[in-house]
Amino acid sequence: MTLYPVVMAGGSGTRFWPLSRKARPKQFLALATDRPLIVETVTRLKGLATPGRTYVVCGPVHARAVRRMLPRLPAANVLVEPIARNTAPAIGLATLHVQARDPEGVLAVLPSDHHVADVAGFRAVLARAAGVARSGALVTLGIKPTRPETGYGYIRVGEPLDGGAARVRAFVEKPDAATAAGYLGSGEYLWNGGIFVFTARAMRDAIDRHMPELAAVLERIAPTVGTSRYAAALRRHFPSAPAVSIDYGVMEKAKDIAVVPGDFGWSDVGSFAALPEVRPADADGNVVLGKGAVLVDSAGCVVVGSGRPLGLVGLRDLVVVDAGDAVLVVPRDRSQDVRSVVQSLRARGLGKFE
Repeated sequence: MTLYPVVMAGGSGTRFWPLSRKARPKQFLALATDRPLIVETVTRLKGLATPGRTYVVCGPVHARAVRRMLPRLPAANVLVEPIARNTAPAIGLATLHVQARDPEGVLAVLPSDHHVADVAGFRAVLARAAGVARSGALVTLGIKPTRPETGYGYIRVGEPLDGGAARVRAFVEKPDAATAAGYLGSGEYLWNGGIFVFTARAMRDAIDRHMPELAAVLERIAPTVGTSRYAAALRRHFPSAPAVSIDYGVMEKAKDIAVVPGDFGWSDVGSFAALPEVRPADADGNVVLGKGAVLVDSAGCVVVGSGRPLGLVGLRDLVVVDAGDAVLVVPRDRSQDVRSVVQSLRARGLGKFE
């Protein structure tokens, strides 16, 4: 069985405004390194799959950027959804393409906007998960938790299985602080990193069983994959797919779910406050990206400059971002609330800045 990575690039990344915009969401930003997150995601697959076997799912607004940033990807491997319908339809669509090409193919579904510090470790865990998936199981990667994080979903681990995997006892929603501390102390829980591995056949069967409405949509599109009728069939049928996540639609309902644990320096780079996890800090704990920033007697700040002078004096634990045409200032512990700025801009008729 051959591995076919599927990179999910449909997110909007509003928590990184004003760097991220509708046409330039988080996955296209160089946040963790000097290369965009989506480029890093595809690059770390080297040795597991060629660009010719790698797919990216995105929306029409972002297709051109994907092709520009990933020039070695065949044009046909950029799967453009006519409308966003959440992750279950997107994964279902990718499964059709892999199944048409290789009925025994194994898909590895990866977010486009995460960071991995230990690339070799990541490849080893993903290869292990692919081996488990060949048995027909739906496999998820579980990240070994390093702190009682309240911003992630968790996976409760059950009895051991062959191949270094374990049975999933339950998928658990984001906990409060006390519950998260209990999870960490028990040793029974892993972070849910949103990485899934399965055969095309197993996922089609699971969608048939648990999401018959989506299955019916995919059935109408499937015969046209690889033909001149595909584009019209996609435009006609895909918008009627239910807007449901793969977690809720399939993974939380299916019985044969396995988890392969991993500890490879993973971060979802979920907000500006997460940048110190993936970028080096100075002696005062400041992380500075871009050019133009001057910090005086300031500590614990995350600063992004646009090139023009940007001065911080006597500040503590702030996020300050200058995007050239917009500026953000927010306490680090409230950086998750940045999306409310985008909502306010829209309400005030300033959508051009979204």
